[in-house]
Amino acid sequence: MNLSNMRVGSELNSLKDKIKKIFFYRVCGTGMGACACLAKEAGFVVAGADMTFSPPMSTYLESQDIKLYKLNDLTKEQLSEYDLIVVGNSVPRMSEYARFVEECGVPFTSFPSFLGEFILGDREVIGIAGTHGKTTTTYFLTQMLEELGEEPGYLIGGIMNDRAPAKLGKSKYFVIESDEYDSAYFQKISKFRLYNLTHMVLTSLEFDHADIFDSIDDIKDEFTETLTSFRGRVIANDAYPAIWDLKKEFDLAAKWSMYGSTSPVGPQNIQETPDSTSFTLTLNSIPTDFQTNINGEHNILNITSCILMLQEFGFQIKDIQKATSNLSLVKRRQEIRGHYKKAVVIDDFAHHPKAITLTTQAIKAKFPRKRIVTVFEPISATARSQIFQQEFEDSLVHSDVVILAQNNLTTTVHDKKNLDCKLITNNLIAKSKEAYCVEKLSELENLIDKICDNECVLLVLSNRTCLGLWESDFVKKLT
Repeated sequence: MNLSNMRVGSELNSLKDKIKKIFFYRVCGTGMGACACLAKEAGFVVAGADMTFSPPMSTYLESQDIKLYKLNDLTKEQLSEYDLIVVGNSVPRMSEYARFVEECGVPFTSFPSFLGEFILGDREVIGIAGTHGKTTTTYFLTQMLEELGEEPGYLIGGIMNDRAPAKLGKSKYFVIESDEYDSAYFQKISKFRLYNLTHMVLTSLEFDHADIFDSIDDIKDEFTETLTSFRGRVIANDAYPAIWDLKKEFDLAAKWSMYGSTSPVGPQNIQETPDSTSFTLTLNSIPTDFQTNINGEHNILNITSCILMLQEFGFQIKDIQKATSNLSLVKRRQEIRGHYKKAVVIDDFAHHPKAITLTTQAIKAKFPRKRIVTVFEPISATARSQIFQQEFEDSLVHSDVVILAQNNLTTTVHDKKNLDCKLITNNLIAKSKEAYCVEKLSELENLIDKICDNECVLLVLSNRTCLGLWESDFVKKLT
C-alpha cells in the first residue's frame, strides 16, 4: 500500500478551504451515495464511479446531477481533476482499484472521515448504533424531530418513499445511522468512531460481521474507543449483556439512560392491533401513554429510545406523544410489496437470527389469522457461515412454512464453513415444520406458486435480491 496521499483527522480538516471538487470512488453503496449527495448539497462539485449502477441509488444520484463513470473506464487523468477522492469500503485492500486511487496523486479519505470533518463538525450529532434497528430508528427520530418543528440533518442507510436518504438540514440536530462496520481498507475502524458523535442511541449489541470481527469483545472495543472520551447522553437497550459491560465501564463518563424489559422505563402494557400499538412508559416517575401506527415490539423499543432522547433535549411530553402517532418505515423493513395469488407479500432486510425472530413476531401481530410463509436467503458473509447454524434454526421455527434460499457463494469468514441450509431444513421437518431448501430461482418461484394463497403472508427475508426474486418477473405479477 502507498498511503502517502491518505488524509484523515486533522490532516483532512486542514484541507477544507482547498477542496472544491470531490470524487466518490464506488459511489453506489448506500452510505457512499448518501454522502455524495450531502457533499453536493454542501456546495461541492461531485462525481462518482462504480462497477454497476442499479436503482434506486443510481436514479437518486442522477436526480442530483451527479456525474457517474463506469469504474473500469475511469482514467487517472480524470481523477486528477479532483481535489479529494472519497473511497468506499467495498474497495479491497489488495486490489488494482486501491492501487489506482493511491497512484493518481490526489488526496484520498473514507466517507466517514469526510462526514466527520466536513459535514458534522459543528452539529449536535445523534448516532444511532447497534446490531439491529439502526436504519429504522434513525428514520423514526428524524420524523419525530420534524413533527416537533425541527429541520434536522440526517443520513439514513436505506431508501424511503417520502425523501432522499440524506439531507443537511437547518437545525442544530443531525441524526446519523452509525454503523460498526469498518470505514475503508486503509481505515479499519468502525464508521461511528469518525462521526464526532454528541449523543448515542444503542439499540442492541450482539456478535455480527464475522468477516471483520472475531468476537463480541472486538465490537465492544470499537465502542470503547468512542466512549472513552464521550461526555454526551447514551440511551441504551438493557436486554444485551455487552451493553451492560460498556455501561459498567463508562457509567461515570457518559450519561446513561436504560430502557427495555428490566428497566423502570418500559415499555409496558403493549397492546397491538393490526393497525396500531399502544404502550406505556414511566417518564419522570409518571406512567405516560403513547400510541403509534407501527407494529412489532422491537419497533416499540426503537420508538422508546427516540422518546427518551427527545425528552433529554427538552421537548414537551405532550408534543412527543403526538410525534409518535404516525410514523413511516424504511423500504425493505416490513414493506408490503403487493399480493401474489391473494397472499400478502412482504419484503424485509432481516439477516441476523434475532432480527428474523423479531420481524416474524411483528408480522404475526399484524396478521394474526394468517399462515406465515418465510423465505430466507442467508447472503451476508456472517449469515453464509456456520456461526449462526443453530440460531437460524431457532429463529425460523416461529414461521409456519420455511423456504431456505441457498446462494452458492462461499462465506468469507476466516476458518468457518458454510451454513448448512439442508441440515436446518431437515431439523425443521423433524420438528413438524413444513420446510424446503432451494438453490435456484426457478425452484423458489415454483414453491411460492404452490404454497401461496389468500390464507398466508409471504415474508421474504434477504439483504440482497433473494436468488434474484426481486429482479425477476415475479415482481410484475404482484397486484
